[in-house]
Amino acid sequence: MTAKESLHQIAGICRRHETWRQETINLIASENVLSPAARRLLDTDFHHRYAEGHPGARYYEGTKFIDEIETETHKLILKIFGAARADVRLPSGTMANEAVFSALMKGGGVALAHGIAGGGHISHARIGALGKRADKILELPRLADGFRMDAAATRAKIAEHKPRLVVLGRSLFLFPEPVAEIREACDEVGATILFDGSHVLGLIAGGMFQSPLAEGADLMTASTHKTFFGPQRGIIVSREKGDDWWKPIDRAVFPGVTSNHHLFTLPSLWAASLEVVEFGAAYAQATIANAKALGQALHDRGFAVAAPDLGFTESHQIAIDVKDFGGGRDVSRKLSDNGIICNMNLLPGEDPRKNARNPQGLRIGVQEMTRFGMGPDEMGRIAEIFGACVKDGQNVTADAKALRDAFPTIGYGFSEADLSS
Repeated sequence: MTAKESLHQIAGICRRHETWRQETINLIASENVLSPAARRLLDTDFHHRYAEGHPGARYYEGTKFIDEIETETHKLILKIFGAARADVRLPSGTMANEAVFSALMKGGGVALAHGIAGGGHISHARIGALGKRADKILELPRLADGFRMDAAATRAKIAEHKPRLVVLGRSLFLFPEPVAEIREACDEVGATILFDGSHVLGLIAGGMFQSPLAEGADLMTASTHKTFFGPQRGIIVSREKGDDWWKPIDRAVFPGVTSNHHLFTLPSLWAASLEVVEFGAAYAQATIANAKALGQALHDRGFAVAAPDLGFTESHQIAIDVKDFGGGRDVSRKLSDNGIICNMNLLPGEDPRKNARNPQGLRIGVQEMTRFGMGPDEMGRIAEIFGACVKDGQNVTADAKALRDAFPTIGYGFSEADLSS
């Protein structure tokens, strides 16, 4: 095969991927789509350039327009989250966590975080970024439902172990965290509260989940491409705690974990942030309503959807126990083969060492299909197709495609024409 033939092969694979994904119902909880405007802004000369440091104090020349984009994005992120400080230079949410952990856990110490089976992200675990810094990571206590923190038990654990850092926020994230309820306990031992808002950032921005900084979190880290429908980047925001407190975090971002910081996604992040201001409240409300509707519809069809007595969820996610159908790996693969894409996931109480490769559960998110305009009625239809595939063994590819084809247009955002109008 010649180089040109290989080039055509690359283009063909990308086209086939895009066509296939446009014909499927995507329920991956950690994904979303860019608006046409935000996607168009990924294709700029910023791809080719370097800009280490802060705007106005770069280690490279030729950045005056990059500085303008970064400065305005920074201002808007501060405004959206009511923050005193922000850093928008992170290429991912995990790198944001890496920076914070390296700054706040320098020299080791004890941290509290959610375990992986309790919904915690891998970067909060012993095998992830936090594990490289903390001497000991203790698991945050949960209520009997497994999906909510036990605030009273957490306060007791904070008093006993005197952690330097308490990490809230999860990867499987159904309900708000009790930030205010543990603030005083953290103050008594000098612990910092970090809220990882990666999954629910758009819901927070839309005012429909919780407000971590206002409730007492010192910091919030996040990725910007889940319910916050921007490009794949990361941010750190904080309440006011003084220059001396923020400076180690700033230094941990650069030169600690970044050099150049993927400048080509900055204009897109600014555009997406504008869309969040314009459309975020309506989008967050619709997303949560859809998640509740899908949870109820699947529950009505006999699926073991988590937390029915709590309304299934307060976020974009629901969790389903599918062990009776072969487990999360087998069910997610069967669904993918039939045009419904979701991911297997550990559920509370499972042993990650035994079940990580075929856990009992599925994690489902409705944020992308909400952005394409689907509502509660369509959530009911998804549940029907889901049930026909998983319970009845039917091939539902055509049904999934027909439903998806009826919603081709991205909403809650700007068009490419808006860039020039």
